[in-house]
Formats: sequence, structure tokens, C-alpha cells
Amino acid sequence: MMELGKFTGRRLVTLGLAMLGVAWLYLVFTGAAFADDAPPACGGKVLEKCTPNSGDTAWMLTSVALVLMMTIPGLGLFYGGMVRKKNVGDTVMTSFAVTCLVTILFAALTYSMAFRAGSPFIGGLDRMFLKDILSDIGNGGIGNPNPLAATIPEAVYICFQMTFAIITPALIAGAFAERMKFSAMLWFIGLWAIFVYAPIAHWVWGPDGIFNSGNDAAWAKVLDFAGGTVVHINAGVAGLMCAIMLGKRTDTGPAHNMVLTFIGAALLWVGWFGFNAGSAVTAGMQAGMAMLVTQIATAVAAFTWMLVEWALKGKPTVVGICSGAVAGLVAITPASGFVGPVGAFAIGVAAGVVCYWGCTGLKHMFSYDDALDCFGVHAVGGIVGALLTGVFAVQQYGGTAGVLEGNPMQFVNQCIGVATVFIYDAVVSLIILFVVKMFVGLRVTVETEREGLDLALHGEVVQ
Repeated sequence: MMELGKFTGRRLVTLGLAMLGVAWLYLVFTGAAFADDAPPACGGKVLEKCTPNSGDTAWMLTSVALVLMMTIPGLGLFYGGMVRKKNVGDTVMTSFAVTCLVTILFAALTYSMAFRAGSPFIGGLDRMFLKDILSDIGNGGIGNPNPLAATIPEAVYICFQMTFAIITPALIAGAFAERMKFSAMLWFIGLWAIFVYAPIAHWVWGPDGIFNSGNDAAWAKVLDFAGGTVVHINAGVAGLMCAIMLGKRTDTGPAHNMVLTFIGAALLWVGWFGFNAGSAVTAGMQAGMAMLVTQIATAVAAFTWMLVEWALKGKPTVVGICSGAVAGLVAITPASGFVGPVGAFAIGVAAGVVCYWGCTGLKHMFSYDDALDCFGVHAVGGIVGALLTGVFAVQQYGGTAGVLEGNPMQFVNQCIGVATVFIYDAVVSLIILFVVKMFVGLRVTVETEREGLDLALHGEVVQ
């Protein structure tokens, strides 16, 4: 009986080992088969039926939230604190309404016009109403990304670019604050988003745009990492045209609440990391450098503005240092993926000095009423940043050398991009303003302006 037990034990061990061997072979071969059947990772030339990079997608989802925070509540509070109390409601309402209006237009039309291939001047209409957007959930995580953002779902890229399209026209409100009809504002912003923002975004960022640095057939390869031309020069020039067309306010006063402006500026600063570092569209080294130079340039510009104001006016102000920070954020925006820390320092100093002059000397020289310095900060800062990108661009960081690395032609390209955007934007914005003035009217009545836009246009007041 003992011998029988030993024999049976040996047979069981042998059988167990055989079964383990068969299981191992099964897993090896079926695993290989599953690997062959698995969809490839999105990126490079793989743009169909592929799986997005989860790390890039997570970072871009975060960036979407950060950039949307810049408009609501950031810009609303930043502008709301600088107007008079009787116009605070209209100011924050403008940021909120623009967010809603541009979201609708972007989904229906302007995403396709700006970010799909078409012609060198405007994109196609294959994504009108976002048709043919694949559901990543319904397809088991498999999708077809936009070639401009190869490692994330197209739905995420749409949301990210939508937040840029939202904040750009919202910035314009700083120029016409306290005197533009709410209905006129909606018509102007809607038409401007279609006829100005979408074409310029396509020129600079569209896959076949005339200024896209990644387009081999581009007329001039303009470096604009996150929107120096597309967002800031674009918004600032349109704001100047609004200020000219509307004329000066009947009366002005000090900022209503500098604490609101401080909170708004703080939200803008934090949100701008999504704006600049998010424009890398990956969670990689370029995003890290973009974040670093954004922080440096912003701090340097804010501190420089404070020192200039202190020296010239005898006192540093909260509104001043906040404006300086925004000027630094604006100026580093086009450069953030192309320059290093040294370039960030130089751009920060230039932004602090030149934008301070733009909000004081330049405005007084030409006597226009840019209520909250949209042109002085955004257009002037955007021009400073765009031009200095051509000077301080480092090939090791962004793939393109600037003047300091022996490529003076890049500065010429930056000048071409800035001048073209400035002229087109000014002309088309004026045409839109004339049309709106003809059919709707642009400015509120003198009585409404004196009473305050909150009560007259919205039936509300801030207590």
C-alpha cells in the first residue's frame, strides 16, 4: 500500500507539471496573438484606429480646466475689479456670455475652420457641428486623433482649443468696458470669432496654414507656441478698434475693488500654466520648459512693472503689479516652447517696461480710451513677445534657432506674422463694427452710461 501511494503521488506531480506547462504555452501564444490584435499607440504617422497616450490625455484634460478657469472666473474678476461698481455686473456677465456664445460657434463651425486642413487661408468644413467625431468609449478606447494632437483624443483637443477661442474675444471686452451695448457686444464677438479668430488661428496653427512653422509650404514660418499672435495681438488690436469706434467714456473713476482684480490676476497666472505648458499637447519635456519660463517671465515682468511705477509715480499699486504679471504672461506666451530661462528673463523685463509705457504714454499720446488696457497689455505685450521669440529661440528647446544662435531670418518671419495679423485684424474688425453699428448700434445712451450698465441693461445691481 505504501508503494502504491508513492507511485500515485509521483503520477499526480507529473500530471500537475504537465498541466502548468500547457497553461504557460497557452498564455504565451494567446498573449502574442492579443498583442498582434491590439491597436497601435496614436502618434507619428499612426492616426487611425489607435489608442491615445493616457498621460498626455490626463495632462490635456487638466489644461482644459485651467484655461477655462482663466476666463470664468479669472478674467471676469480681473476686469470686474477695475471697473466702477455700477458696471461690475455687465463686465462679469460679458465674460460668461462670451464663454457660452463662442462654445456654440466653435462646436458648430469655427473649430473646423481653424484646425482642419483646407486651404492655406482657412480650414475645411468636414467637422461642422463636430460630425464624424468618434466616441472613444463606444470604440473601446480606439479613435482617430487630429494630426495636430496625435496622442490625445480629438474630443480633448477640441475642448482645449475651444478654451483659447473663448478667452481671446473675452479679452477684447477690456477695451470697450462700461459703454458698449450688450446686444452689440454679442453680435460683434460672434462675427469676429468667425471672420477674424478662425482664419488667423488657421494661418498660424492650421496644418496647412500660411504661417505654421510645421508646414513645409508656409509663406513664413512664424513661431507662436501658445497664442502671441492668435490670441493676444489679435484681441488687443480688435480692442483698439472698438475703443476708437466707441469713443471715450463720458466719465471715469478709480477701480471698484482691487482685491477682485488681485484674485482674477492670481487665477490667470495659475491658469496660464495650462495655456502655455498645455500647448505642448504632451506631458513631456517641452511642457516642463514652457511651465518654467512662464513662471520666470511673469514674476520678472510683475516686479519690473512695480519698480517702474514706483520710480515714476512714487507708489507701487496692487493693480499695477497685477497688470505687470499679466503683461509677462502675455509676452512669454508665443515664446514659451522655444526659449530658455535666459530668454524668459529678458522677455519679462521688456514686457514690464514696454507694456507699462503702452498703458500710459502710448495711450495718452494717441488719446484713445482703452478702458482696461486691452491694447496696452495684450497687443503690445504680444508684439514684444512675438518679436523677442525670434531673438531668443533656442534650437535645443524648440527645434528652431533665433537671432542669437545665428538665424536672423526668424526675426524677419516674426515681423511678417505680427504685421499681417495686425493689419487684417484691424481692417476686418472695423468692418464688423461698422455693420453692427448700422443695424444694432454700438454704444449705450448717455443716460444709461451715467446710471450704470448693470441696472439699465440687466436690471441688477451690486450691493
